[in-house]
Amino acid sequence: MPTPIDRDDVQRLFREEHAQLVEVLPADEFEGEHLPGAINIPLKTLDAESTVSLDPQRPVIVYCHDYQ
Repeated sequence: MPTPIDRDDVQRLFREEHAQLVEVLPADEFEGEHLPGAINIPLKTLDAESTVSLDPQRPVIVYCHDYQ
């Protein structure tokens, strides 16, 4: 179940629980702006098949870096 988190939670989850960062912008936008260590799974392709490489034992942080 999705849970909103703040920046402090992101940092803690990444540091302590080795959370996985998933940026959902289109690939061309991902190349210009993303957090270090993030992988790109564009929102339009986000499904069970596209997330098979994620470790189900670690938290997943899904975000969208958008200036709008």
